[in-house]
Amino acid sequence: MFHSDRIARRAAGVVILLGLLAGGAGAHELMPAPADITEGAGRLTVDAALGVAVDRPEDARLRAGVARWTESIRLRSGVAVATARGAAAVEIKTAAVRVGMPTLGDDETYTLAIDEHGAVLSAPTTTGALRGLATLTQLLQKDDHGWFLPAVVIKDGPRFPWRGLLIDVARHWEPEEVIERNLDGMALVKLNVLHLHLTENQGFRIESKLYPQLQELGSDGKYFTQDQIRHIIAYAADRGIRVVPEFDLPGHTTSWLVAYPELGSAPGPYSIERHWGVFDPVFDPTNPKVYELLDGFLGEMAELFPDDYLHIGGDEHNGVQWTANPRIQQFIRDHGLKGNEGLQTYFNRKLQAILARHGKKMIGWDEILQPDLPPGTVIQSWRGPAGLADAVGHGFPAILSNGYYIDLNYSAAQHYRNDPLPADTPIPPAGQKLVLGGEATMWGEWVTPSDIDTRIWPRTAAIAERLWSPRSVTDVEDMYRRLAIADLRLAEAGTHQDDESRIRVPGVDPASPTGAALRTLASVVQPVTHYKRGGLQPDVTQLSPPNDLADWCKPESLEARSFNQSVKAWLLADGALDVAGANQLRAQLILWGRASELVVRAPVAGNPIAQARAKAAATQAALCQTGLDCMAALLSGQRIGPSQNQEATDALAVAAKPTAAAVVFPTTDGVHLLLAAAEDPSARDRLPRQEWAAQLQKSIPVQPDDE
Repeated sequence: MFHSDRIARRAAGVVILLGLLAGGAGAHELMPAPADITEGAGRLTVDAALGVAVDRPEDARLRAGVARWTESIRLRSGVAVATARGAAAVEIKTAAVRVGMPTLGDDETYTLAIDEHGAVLSAPTTTGALRGLATLTQLLQKDDHGWFLPAVVIKDGPRFPWRGLLIDVARHWEPEEVIERNLDGMALVKLNVLHLHLTENQGFRIESKLYPQLQELGSDGKYFTQDQIRHIIAYAADRGIRVVPEFDLPGHTTSWLVAYPELGSAPGPYSIERHWGVFDPVFDPTNPKVYELLDGFLGEMAELFPDDYLHIGGDEHNGVQWTANPRIQQFIRDHGLKGNEGLQTYFNRKLQAILARHGKKMIGWDEILQPDLPPGTVIQSWRGPAGLADAVGHGFPAILSNGYYIDLNYSAAQHYRNDPLPADTPIPPAGQKLVLGGEATMWGEWVTPSDIDTRIWPRTAAIAERLWSPRSVTDVEDMYRRLAIADLRLAEAGTHQDDESRIRVPGVDPASPTGAALRTLASVVQPVTHYKRGGLQPDVTQLSPPNDLADWCKPESLEARSFNQSVKAWLLADGALDVAGANQLRAQLILWGRASELVVRAPVAGNPIAQARAKAAATQAALCQTGLDCMAALLSGQRIGPSQNQEATDALAVAAKPTAAAVVFPTTDGVHLLLAAAEDPSARDRLPRQEWAAQLQKSIPVQPDDE
């Protein structure tokens, strides 16, 4: 799916941003960065004369990939690239046709050579060719002379074989179209594993033909049919992406026990959980009927999902029901188990035997790690690098998710700096070979189909680069330059992070000035990080509509980041303060301030959500006015007046406090810089630039680390 009209509007809106982030001459725009790239002189013109040829036309998966590439070219440029037999300007060569489903360890390497005469994409496998086509999609450019592919030689391949995205469809239901468009985004940035979290306390999201009560009673009618799952698997496979299902056991199982309360560790009845958190319901590992159901169900799922791996979860079981059940405690003693932890190990051994019988390998979260875990079991570490090191130290392959929890709303830079194997890793070389890669995790407490894409993209592209590109690719500023471009390319591919239809208020015309003001306000604030929102909005449940400011805004406002960077550049530039630069900054502050004031004046009618939104808008408006006051003082060369200084200090203090709207104000960094400069304008000329820069930086409060 492509949305060229919406993307054109979005592209117009980020021209200034791209200009501010522009790299030097010849800087490539690719994300992930290739393993090796040599940029040449010249270009391959993309016009009606361009054709593409595939040397193995019998390869249906490659033909489909080429068709998607030519369609992306047509929708972006208007050029219809013809598919030809024999010689053509773009040649795609593969050594072998890929038969069957993608598997762990598939060869994803490719080479790409482009000059003024043509382009040759060569790969040993279909999957490698698909990765090369993703690069070709990103290479398309335009200048005054028209559309073209730049001359370049790329030799590329992934650093890690497991590069995943977890999508939790259980806490909030995410239908098939959401999964498909995000698979398209994954393919563009070369991710290769879709991890579907299918069962939770809040929902059982897959059809079982053997045990239909599971979905009938545990899903509110929202689940994937088996035919839909087959379609998703095929859709993913066409893009070289594996699908790994997760059925979280023995905890996180309330939705199972709605249908089968007799399998729980405490008497029922059970009902679907509507709130968020860690809950008590858990399977009873001492009950043989638990294993009868799991054998039947997991066998059914093993036939449905072709991947070698099946995820059993295994995390966050609090042990409350096991401890409170005398019969379960007696079982632990009778079998010589080491408490509840030993009972979970007993349960996991039973699960592993079931999975092995059905031809599957087990993957689970940190908590399943124990000495006699079957060889080859994959540990997914959510608790940190120490968990990763512990897993591989015991000889188990592992993947890292700690540091890639995109639901926690951290910046792309924080995720980007998180490396499964940093240069100073304590893991010895033998253990490093067992680190398969990592996964971004999109947990579903605070996302619905209308806003999930805003939480995934574009930040997950930065994680994709960390998992694909060489360890040496670490330039954060260049990452942001390319991330802004990747954001556009992802939206062209069909992702919905820029779809502003999610920003709706009953009774407010989206085309009205107030509707536009709401969109502007949402573009410059960010949701709170970590798990703070639950404390600020404890009444929000699975059934609450996603109609709050924190639902509309993106985890990282690239507009606010650009503003902060521009303020710093303006203040640190040599010579007199640039008036043209000042006018650009002032125009941005005026736009944001006026929009915020419109939101403040919008009717709230006793609605707590609207009241919180208006209060947040008032805070943003005050920040904008503070910035304007500071700039006026700086341009006049006069120290900011005492009353304005106090107003500025008060505005920044208010912006630093938690809000009922569960948002933060990232432009405070830029305003802090302006205030520090306005309090002592002469320091800019008096101090050496390095000392001046350090003094400015000290004005920005250090944020606590929530991880």
